[in-house]
Amino acid sequence: MFSLKDHLFNKFKVEKIATEIGNVYPEFARQKFVKEVLQAFPNLELKERIYHITDSLQKHLPSNFEEAVSLLVQALPAPCNPALNDNDFGDFIYASFAHFVAMHGCSNQYLAISFKALEQITMRFSAEDAIRYFINQFPEQSLAQMQKWTKHKHYHVRRLASEGLRPKLPWCQKIYVPIEASLPVLHLLHSDSTRFVTRSVANHLNDISKTDPSLVIAVLHDWKSKAIQKESELQFIIKHALRTLIKNGHPEALQLLGVGSKPPIKLLSFGLNQRLKFDDYLGFKFEILAEEDCNLMIDYVLYFKGKNGESSRKKVFKLKQLSMSKGQKLEIQKSQQLKQNMSTRTLYPGAQGFELQINGEVVVKDTFFID
Repeated sequence: MFSLKDHLFNKFKVEKIATEIGNVYPEFARQKFVKEVLQAFPNLELKERIYHITDSLQKHLPSNFEEAVSLLVQALPAPCNPALNDNDFGDFIYASFAHFVAMHGCSNQYLAISFKALEQITMRFSAEDAIRYFINQFPEQSLAQMQKWTKHKHYHVRRLASEGLRPKLPWCQKIYVPIEASLPVLHLLHSDSTRFVTRSVANHLNDISKTDPSLVIAVLHDWKSKAIQKESELQFIIKHALRTLIKNGHPEALQLLGVGSKPPIKLLSFGLNQRLKFDDYLGFKFEILAEEDCNLMIDYVLYFKGKNGESSRKKVFKLKQLSMSKGQKLEIQKSQQLKQNMSTRTLYPGAQGFELQINGEVVVKDTFFID
């Protein structure tokens, strides 16, 4: 079976950073470091491996933080390709370097040194988790630094300014600055020329939308009025930023995407497989008629039965976004396998809920059963 932690943290990767450090610091005990790190790996999960490497680095680097972090920065390989627009995430093993900075350099004494080190490290792998230690401990200085990073020539550094401030960043500690504190950074980055950065901006707004939808709607209206970003990329940001609100049928979010909240359509037919076994495919089909020219966003919603019998675990699935002319008919057929043990949930037998949702409005409610 594929193991993400073994793919990202393994003998080859540990020997790689040991060699890189040894090349700039001959006193570094490479073999001892590698042996120490690898011996503990079988009992450690992914993030625990980062922390363990950090602890081992501390044992084998000079005790003086400024000297140690200088060696780590010197040991770094070439930055991720700055000419790319997207998808060059770098090497996860360097998260341990960023964590080292967070553990030993998050102080007034080393603040400037640590910011410079994270700027270098994030060009090899995102320092989004490490910077959050600084945001919580030194919010004013960190926010000022992240505004400076919005102008950096390397898109990984610019992305860090948005990603590190995300309110609900996966796998990372919570930050305690108000969500409004990140807006100056987002205002500067929304017109960025790289998708890697604008996707982070959109994800950041999507995080905010879960607690303050009105703020996100207002920000996006402001960006549309300024027209600084090219139209196609701004539409990407809007659609991606509003995805949670769209799934919930938020009227103002739908309007921003040019979709009316009251779809002028007629449901001509609908069918759903209503009796399934685990690992079967849930199939459904329907036909609609457009009674006026319209833009449609079609989703379907499943309500999975919980372990204790409740049926409140809602999951929205995107189906289709399209334009229809008056009198046009559309037939859609879809099937989805319902595995009992999925990576994100476990299914339980009994009645499950189904909804067909068009422009945020439920047009069909039904029930299916898993035996």
